[in-house]
Amino acid sequence: MKNWKNEAEAREEIKALVAEYYHSFKEQKKPFEPGDRVSYASRVFDEKEMLSLTDATLDFWLTTGRFADEFEKKFAEWIGVKHAYLVNSGSSANLLAFMTLTAPELGERQIKRGDEIITVACGFPTTVTPALQYGAVPVFVDVTVPQYNIDVRRLEEALSEKTKAVMIAHTLGNPFDLSAVKAFCEKHSLWLVEDNCDALGSRYTINGETKFTGTWGDIGTSSFYPPHHMTMGEGGAVYTNNAQLSKLILSFRDWGRDCICPSGQDNFCKHRFLGQYGELPKGYDHKYTYSHFGYNLKVTDMQAAVGVEQLKKFPSFIERRKENWAFLRERLSSLTDDLILPEPAENADPSWFGFLISVKKDSPVKRNALTAYLEERNIQTRLLFSGNLIKHPCFNQIRNTDAYRVVGDLTETDYIMEHTFWIGVYPGMTKEMLSYMAEQISAGVKALKGL
Repeated sequence: MKNWKNEAEAREEIKALVAEYYHSFKEQKKPFEPGDRVSYASRVFDEKEMLSLTDATLDFWLTTGRFADEFEKKFAEWIGVKHAYLVNSGSSANLLAFMTLTAPELGERQIKRGDEIITVACGFPTTVTPALQYGAVPVFVDVTVPQYNIDVRRLEEALSEKTKAVMIAHTLGNPFDLSAVKAFCEKHSLWLVEDNCDALGSRYTINGETKFTGTWGDIGTSSFYPPHHMTMGEGGAVYTNNAQLSKLILSFRDWGRDCICPSGQDNFCKHRFLGQYGELPKGYDHKYTYSHFGYNLKVTDMQAAVGVEQLKKFPSFIERRKENWAFLRERLSSLTDDLILPEPAENADPSWFGFLISVKKDSPVKRNALTAYLEERNIQTRLLFSGNLIKHPCFNQIRNTDAYRVVGDLTETDYIMEHTFWIGVYPGMTKEMLSYMAEQISAGVKALKGL
């Protein structure tokens, strides 16, 4: 048995072995060769994440703890908000953001069952799912190509006396027209929830002021799932500058309770047995008083420990994503007779999640044939999530009911469903990988045209 002098010495020796393990077995050493697998996304990490995770594991504090506290503080400082809270996924972040707006404390602005939420059908389902499950009514608006974001010309048409919020995502890092959407929300006293899960690090400028996406609206959400801009395995965040919303977010995340005691602490407020709440007897334990129908959506400290180190690397991740996107944009520019290449939104500085490509309607090339060609050559492709969400089996039981509403037609949404796909730009990609992808896309277009 090892005779350590103290715990600190033991930790350092264990961590030294972990670092050695990383360099021996996890560090990427084999250079890329054409034909090797090119994933659309992947974790980018080194021994520092593994050492931080080891530290948290040795603490054996299995729920939210010191690493979560550190991450929330540093993430809030970095993105530029007053309040940020970790959750167990980006989908949970969207659920929490939406449910926060159903709190009765919000008075006339409370979202109630039957109220409407303006959104899009071309996106990821968990931007919309919380509203449907609660009994609110999503109002679907078409998008534009090649930005792949909400068509802001349809906003006024989508408005009704029941509208309470706009909840939409910044598509693959490309910000939606925040200037128009924010002005619309302010004009009509609507909540704005920015699903920032695919756009962490993107910036947008309004009237000379530049801020990160996710911070322009009332609430922003992020995902830290492995393919995303940074990772902690599973994980996400909800953030806001609004003190009232901050308190509500924390309540809904932590079982719906009234108490603000940190995990593992009792009587933080010094009034634990002094209050009167609801119809409970006076002095009922405040730690077990529930003001909302909430959840337990917290993250573990082990996940947060990975995030602490990822956050330090994150500015470099953003730059690599931008460089990789620009490289593909330039290398594929000769294919515009057949392909529509993506364009950044006006007034935006995107932190790209992927590189979107649409095959033109009049091209002899077909999307499915091109993606099959690429997949056969070990290049991983993805469609733009749901394409048109309301055409999925999950809508079978509510299709053509008053559970949702569609404004106008969804022509561009359907076009994306049929003709669009994307490839990765994650920071672990090398120029050799990017060149291989560009070469194979070009070769695929020519082959499918019979050239």
